[in-house]
Amino acid sequence: MKPCYHLCLFAFLLNFSVPVSAKDFHGFDPANYNGAMLSAAQLQAMVADAVTQTPPQNGASYVFGFANLQRDMIFGIKVEEGIQANAKAAGIKLFVADNRLDGATALANAESFVRRHADFVIEFQTDVNFGPVIMQRFERAKTGVVAIDIPMPGATFFGANNPRSGFMCGSYLGQAAIHRFGAEKARTGYLVIGELPQSGAIPAMRTEGQLAGFMAAMPDFPTDQVIRIDTKNTLQYSFQQMGNVLGRIPPGVPIMSTAINDQSATGMLRAVQQANRQADVLVVGNGADELETLIGEEHLVASVGYFPERYGNYLIPLSLMRLAGHPVPPAVLVQHVLVTPANICQYYPQFKCSDTAGIDYTFPQQAFEAHLAMLNDNPDLQDYRDLIPAK
Repeated sequence: MKPCYHLCLFAFLLNFSVPVSAKDFHGFDPANYNGAMLSAAQLQAMVADAVTQTPPQNGASYVFGFANLQRDMIFGIKVEEGIQANAKAAGIKLFVADNRLDGATALANAESFVRRHADFVIEFQTDVNFGPVIMQRFERAKTGVVAIDIPMPGATFFGANNPRSGFMCGSYLGQAAIHRFGAEKARTGYLVIGELPQSGAIPAMRTEGQLAGFMAAMPDFPTDQVIRIDTKNTLQYSFQQMGNVLGRIPPGVPIMSTAINDQSATGMLRAVQQANRQADVLVVGNGADELETLIGEEHLVASVGYFPERYGNYLIPLSLMRLAGHPVPPAVLVQHVLVTPANICQYYPQFKCSDTAGIDYTFPQQAFEAHLAMLNDNPDLQDYRDLIPAK
């Protein structure tokens, strides 16, 4: 792939949508940025501006904290590598901690960052109940925060466009099921959604979007054939919970599955395979970070792309914008695409595209807009309007 095409491709992929515009900051505008990593000179110029507004606590150079969701999962590894590369280029010392999918651990890590006088913190933590108390620690220390995927009160949000990514995932699964099984047989099957209750209302917009998107493809699908499981965001727990529900699904009927992330979707698929029922299963993932699984498993037919390897290219500049006193949007949302074996080489040129064409997928825009209207009317989401896209 030619370098120019590669850059233009990511300009299409990773123009993140934001509710308000932000001033260009040394070539970085979160509303109109192409997702490529800035040069070291640009990042260091950002630091030079920031220190005039917010001097480092140690009097010498910036110290940032990054609390990863879980350091041994692929998505977290890719996010961390991108943050490390940007911090190194900017001349920022980076402390990295592992929240290990646990709220109490995330709180302990936050307190450690405060004790170590971090000038700014990037939080990737899953337990919504711990968000306010973690932010209280940072607010007392006057430490700015960007929160990835799970909102925290007072932090800039960066991450998934949950309603759209979920709706895209579910509608693709529904259309693929009709293509694979036929509409009549697909309606006799079961839809299994792997959720993440501990993370609260915002990730729930992703899994509720999966259900709404699936129903947009199959409006007459019986709701009593929808099964929800708690994934705990891990392959292992998803495998266990999927194994527990398979006994409720009659042999020979379609098993249509999706989940909060690729790891959970993979665990659900493995449980079906262990039960020797793989001929019945169709899976769509979220994250497109389990790329080898996507190209190697015929029953995992697509995954919604998040491009975690590029998160650091936004997170470090956003943090420096905050420190420099520039206005930043309250939320920066990823623009997602569907990655399939048939188009994977367009987004990840190290992989070869499959010769087998995918389905002729159509995003149901009208149904999605009706879903957004329902979200906007939900009083439980009134504090999260910035995280609901306009269309």
